[in-house]
Amino acid sequence: MGHKYVKQRKKLDTLILLALLLLFYRVGNTCCVTVHENSIDMHALLDFKRGISSDPNGALSNWNNNTHFCRWNGVNCTVERPYRVRYLTLNSQSLVGQISSSLGNLTFLSILDLSNNSLIGPLPLIRNLQKLQKISLFNNQLNGIIHTDAFTNCSNLVVLDLGTNFLTGLIPTKIGFLPNLMNLFLDGNNFTGTIPPTLGNASSLVKIQLSNNKLQGNIPDELGQLSNLSWLVLNQNLLSGKFQPALLNLSSLKTLDLGLNMLSDMVPPNIGNTLKNLVLLTIGSNMFKGPIPHSLGNISGLEKIDFAFNNFTGEIPSSFGNLSNLTTLFLSNNMLHARDNQEWEFLNALTNCHSLKILSVQNNWLHGVIPNSIGNLSINLINLKLGGNNLSGIVPQSIGNLTNLISLVLHNNYLSGTIGEWVGNLKKLQGLYLSRNNFVGPVPSSFSNLLQLTELTLDKNELEGPIPPSIGNIEKLITLNLSFNKFQGNIPPSFGNLNALKTLDISHNKLQGDIPIEIGNLKLLTELYLSSNKLIDQIPDTLGQCVSLTTVAMDNNFLTGDIPLSFGNLSSLMMLNLSHNNISGIIPITLSDLPLLLLDLSYNDFQGHIPTNGVFANATAVSINGNKGLCGGVVNLHMPACPTASKKTEKQYYLIRVLIPLFGFMSLVVLIYFVVLLMKKMPRNTYFSHPSFGENFPKVSYEDLAQATRNFTESNIVGRGSCGLVYSGKLKEPEMDVAVKVFDMEVRTAERNFMSECEALRSVQHRNLLPIITACSTVDGQGNVFKALVYELMPNGNLDTWLHHKGEGKSPKWLGLSQRISIAVNIADALDYLHHDCGRPTIHCDLKPSNILLNDDMTALLGDFGIARFYLDSPLKSAGSITSVGVRGTIGYIAPEYAGGGPASISGDVYSFGVVLLEMMTGKRPTDPMFKDGLDIINFVESHIPDQIVHVIDCRLIEESNLEQAKMSENDVVYQCLMSLLEVAISCTRALPSERMNMKQTANKMHEIKTSYLGRKAKKV
Repeated sequence: MGHKYVKQRKKLDTLILLALLLLFYRVGNTCCVTVHENSIDMHALLDFKRGISSDPNGALSNWNNNTHFCRWNGVNCTVERPYRVRYLTLNSQSLVGQISSSLGNLTFLSILDLSNNSLIGPLPLIRNLQKLQKISLFNNQLNGIIHTDAFTNCSNLVVLDLGTNFLTGLIPTKIGFLPNLMNLFLDGNNFTGTIPPTLGNASSLVKIQLSNNKLQGNIPDELGQLSNLSWLVLNQNLLSGKFQPALLNLSSLKTLDLGLNMLSDMVPPNIGNTLKNLVLLTIGSNMFKGPIPHSLGNISGLEKIDFAFNNFTGEIPSSFGNLSNLTTLFLSNNMLHARDNQEWEFLNALTNCHSLKILSVQNNWLHGVIPNSIGNLSINLINLKLGGNNLSGIVPQSIGNLTNLISLVLHNNYLSGTIGEWVGNLKKLQGLYLSRNNFVGPVPSSFSNLLQLTELTLDKNELEGPIPPSIGNIEKLITLNLSFNKFQGNIPPSFGNLNALKTLDISHNKLQGDIPIEIGNLKLLTELYLSSNKLIDQIPDTLGQCVSLTTVAMDNNFLTGDIPLSFGNLSSLMMLNLSHNNISGIIPITLSDLPLLLLDLSYNDFQGHIPTNGVFANATAVSINGNKGLCGGVVNLHMPACPTASKKTEKQYYLIRVLIPLFGFMSLVVLIYFVVLLMKKMPRNTYFSHPSFGENFPKVSYEDLAQATRNFTESNIVGRGSCGLVYSGKLKEPEMDVAVKVFDMEVRTAERNFMSECEALRSVQHRNLLPIITACSTVDGQGNVFKALVYELMPNGNLDTWLHHKGEGKSPKWLGLSQRISIAVNIADALDYLHHDCGRPTIHCDLKPSNILLNDDMTALLGDFGIARFYLDSPLKSAGSITSVGVRGTIGYIAPEYAGGGPASISGDVYSFGVVLLEMMTGKRPTDPMFKDGLDIINFVESHIPDQIVHVIDCRLIEESNLEQAKMSENDVVYQCLMSLLEVAISCTRALPSERMNMKQTANKMHEIKTSYLGRKAKKV
């Protein structure tokens, strides 16, 4: 009996122990049954995980059934059953994939933070999350539109952050009905349309950031109702209209940024009396005009003012001196003036701003002597810009008091006298810009104190004496420009210590002696200009060690000896000018292997054979005049043939001819064997390179072009560009009418544009590309550098003159629909060739009607490759790297992605083609005055498609085709053609490059339209 009791007691103890273990496990951990007690939230999270395609950090590694979902990484639940997800925070985990719409089932969710990942796809619908307080999806790759009801029921939402994504479409108006919303961040997307006026209803808003989008129209007056708003950032959009007076109601505002828009008119003069809490005020890069309000001096807490790049006039307010917290004042690129002591009072007043770090008033109308009080500015000043004004006199010594200056800009003025010892006090300087003034005398030795300097420009002054060797101690220099002065003596060997130097320009001085061998130490040097000095002796062989060089100009000196063989190591060299020296010997064959675009060896003492490969195959890129000992070369160099071989050489030659038959049979057999073998291995689609462009092109001199254009008379001007003028003329040899594009070498980019156009024209040949006759690179009658390109003159001018008659009294010329279609097809073919078929994909970068020329049968030819760009890699992409930084073009035709500094791409050309096609169909320029307040040529046409196209088509085409709104039909030939053309144009001008057709697709579509139109028109007739 006792034994049985003991056994039952042990059994009972075991059951109790198990119960306790289960109880403790349930407290410490949720049991397996609990994992499924809230299947809705768990399955929503698992759906989210299934949408993630990459998780490199293992953030979701424990999202499985072995762990309760409330303990999964990034998940936080309520503390009581049923356990519900309230936080999901997986920011900065490098997650890739789409956000599952199942997250909308997490009805207890209050914080969703997936920022700083690589999530793609559309924004999921989360309108059922009534408890949601914060959404942060910042810095992902989300795209598509936001559904109008996306946040309808999120009444508790406080923070909505969707910044830095690729979201498009309109900003949902219903966001304005979120009663608790405090922070709204939609910056860095592609939102279009206007700012919703309904945002004025969200009375709790504290911060609004909509910058870097494509928003248009006026700033809504309704924003003035947001009494709690402290942060309003709308910069980098397309906003227009005036500074809305309603904004003056925002008395709590601390940050107001309206920069980089198209706002105009005057800034309200009482702005400083109402917005007294402002800390940052930025309205730069707009079109504001009138005076800068003096009332700004009443905003005691103001720290930053940016009014640069506008049209402000009048004086700079002295009231700025009241702003004791001011750190930054940008007023550059306006029309502000200071002509006497009273108007210069602003500078004295700014000495009270003891926190001032940046002062930029360059490119205004400031006159006279710089006041000595400039040295009393804040000791904290690091950036001072006074360049591009009309300043004169001597730089005051007191400027040396600003010992913390990092950048000092005084270029493009009329400053005179010597550069004082004040320079030596500015030991923290990294950039010193004194070019284009009237400085005289020697450069002070105190330059040796500027050990932090990276850029020093002293060009175009009257500086003289030796170049201080102490400049060689500034080892961080990247750019050194001392050109167009009167420096004498030798080039300091200490320049070899400038290991970071990339550009060295000491041309157009009076330097003597030899080129120091130490220059070879500059391994990062890309541009070397030593032209127009009095340098002697041989070019040092060590220069071949500067393997990064792209440009070398040593012309107009007294150099002797041979071209160093080490020049063959300069694998990046594109321009070499050694003209007007006393260099002798043979031309090294190694120059043929370099990627030279321009080679000028004229007026030296070279002898022997001229190579025929590489740059030497292109007569337009080589100048060898004035070398009596040279012979041979390609035909178009017009050089004498080289002498025949000597008697001894002839005997050897005939002996070889006798011996050859002895080995001929065996050699022939071997040759045939290898040819057959090679043919078997050669792929069928092998492409063979064509001869270098320009082999059969004539040479012309400066005198030839001057005679052809009647000495470049103004009456012969037929075009103007950013880098020079185009003249019509008539060459005598060969006898033909020509257009001569003369580059203005005073323009900074002229040399690069000339080289770029030469390279483009050398690389491309197509029936719809403007053919070049020749190029001329020499000096004019006054010894100035002269560069010109010569084209065949197109008798029918350019497309712009046909689309937009200027009314010179002649009967207006206009184009019919068939002609416009043919011209558009021609240009589409040219761009298709440049992008896809020319071997080296080329981006034109400046497509517009004035660059489309028409020959005698109205065939269109694309010209002006001055800013063309080339892909670095051969595989074609929608947007690729380019060989130079920065992209240019013409306003109205520039792709929107270029405005943000994006790289040149073939998609940019597609966009420009679409705008040109719209211009051809509507007869309106993209810069027509009617396009304002958010309206542009693209949305103007889009808004009338498909039923109202009569209201956008050029009236002359309407008259030609008798097209009437009432008679429009899908069966009408003209209507179908016009609709197809407009659809192609709209497809080419999509805001996102990835949404545009490429030019091969576009060209094919244009040919289809042309064939269909002409065929259906013929049947109708």
